[in-house]
Amino acid sequence: MDPASSPDWLGACRRAAAGIRDLLADRPTIAERVEETGTTGEGGDQTLIIDEAAEDVVFEELERLHREGARFTAVSEERGSVEFGDGEVVVVIDPIDGSLNAKRGLPHHAVSIAVADGPTMADVGFGFVQDFGPHEEWVAWRDRGATLNGMSLDRDLGERRVRGRLEVVGVESADPRWFVASADELEQVAHRIRAIGTMASAICQVAAARFDGMVSLRNCRAVDAAAAQLIAREAGAHVAFIAYDDPLAAPLDLEPHSPVVVARTLEGLAELSRVPVR
Repeated sequence: MDPASSPDWLGACRRAAAGIRDLLADRPTIAERVEETGTTGEGGDQTLIIDEAAEDVVFEELERLHREGARFTAVSEERGSVEFGDGEVVVVIDPIDGSLNAKRGLPHHAVSIAVADGPTMADVGFGFVQDFGPHEEWVAWRDRGATLNGMSLDRDLGERRVRGRLEVVGVESADPRWFVASADELEQVAHRIRAIGTMASAICQVAAARFDGMVSLRNCRAVDAAAAQLIAREAGAHVAFIAYDDPLAAPLDLEPHSPVVVARTLEGLAELSRVPVR
């Protein structure tokens, strides 16, 4: 995917992120952010008013690109699959990854947008994650590296270990039941655990080598991981959707097909891939 010949995906993402930032600023209190629409999104979760409003902002930008000649299919957490004239290009959207954080006023919550020229994670050619808490923009183009707030991420950064264990490992899908089921094996591989509450931002922490690795404790959805997994790979990390023999074969739809494991090294990836998950 060549940014010079593509629609202006980055510009559209930045405008969408700015719009979502404004709508969240207009709803600063927990009382405003916890309001639900009374419906369930295509991803299976109860839809918050802020989720729906954020998705509307993203789709306004997609509709603008479509009017300018872009053809694609959008796959989004709330609306599901929406045709914009072409099923070969897939745009995968989570308007607010970390909705629980957003509604409770916790820092990490992000818009995640990926663009692919095929049906699987391997086909993602552009990834954008804007984390609204720390005001961090993560961007990657396939085979062109990844940036954080415009600065290139170092592909050569490795991992840190303490007494043989990865120093900091992120976990997501951190329901206490799933955490307890994985705790013994995590203790063997991780010195310290962090759960920040958004899959996209957690994967990006590995891209910047803030985390040495990250594992989801249950199957994740493409909307949560598609953009960030490209950012991590372009930043020199390793990614595996462990339910598949081909580690990047997970499809770009709304079903939770596989846990995802991300690590700075292949050794760390192998160790985290052995952690039991649902």
